[in-house]
Order: sequence, then structure tokens, then C-alpha cells
Amino acid sequence: QVQLVESGGGLVQVGGSLRLSCAASRLTFSNYAMGWFRQAPGKEREFVAVINWSSGRTYYADSVKGRFTISRANTQNTLFLQMNSLKPEDTAVYYCAAVQAYGRDYLTPNEYDYNYWGQGTQVTVSS
Repeated sequence: QVQLVESGGGLVQVGGSLRLSCAASRLTFSNYAMGWFRQAPGKEREFVAVINWSSGRTYYADSVKGRFTISRANTQNTLFLQMNSLKPEDTAVYYCAAVQAYGRDYLTPNEYDYNYWGQGTQVTVSS
């Protein structure tokens, strides 16, 4: 059974930074594009960022562009999200997700395209 386990969330002040990690197991990590999504209280889950299987391309939501950086280490089966200049509106549960790339250079912001999801990690930005 595929497992995606997020870590690194917590409480941080406005303007601070956090680095999220997502450890993947029981899948061939390099066969998957990987994404980050988030869900704030009372809101729908939204796309944050995605990275293709080879780390050659990334795509970000406008709300995080220039502040967040997605990366991956295929040899470690791990996905990262470096979050800088955090704002209160970044407060949410953050989820990592995997979508089968079938060898393609594949990026998608559509949550319904993703095959596997983690349980999420809470990020709270205090003002």
C-alpha cells in the first residue's frame, strides 16, 4: 500500500519560514509527478505547487509564487516544500499527492488527477 507521510508543519510567525517534507513509500517515486495542496478551515482544498518526475519543471499557484519552492529528491523518495515570507492566509493543512506520470513531462494542478494522498500536516501562521 502506497504511503505518503508529511512532516514539518507547525506554528510560525508572519514572515517566517517552514520546510515541509513528504516521505513516499511503496511506489516508484520517480514515476510520479508530485504536488502540494492545502485546505484552510471552511474552504475547499486548493492547489499549491507541482513538480514533474525529473525536477525539470515546476508550477505554482499565483498566491505562493515567489515565496514557496517545491523540490524533490528521487534517491530519497522525498518531496519538499520550502515556504518563506509566510502570511496568515497560508494557514492550512498541507497535503502532498502523487500522480502517475507514465514517463511524461506531466504537471497538473487538478486534485482529481492525483492517485495518492498523504494525511496532511498543519501549518499555522500567527500575526
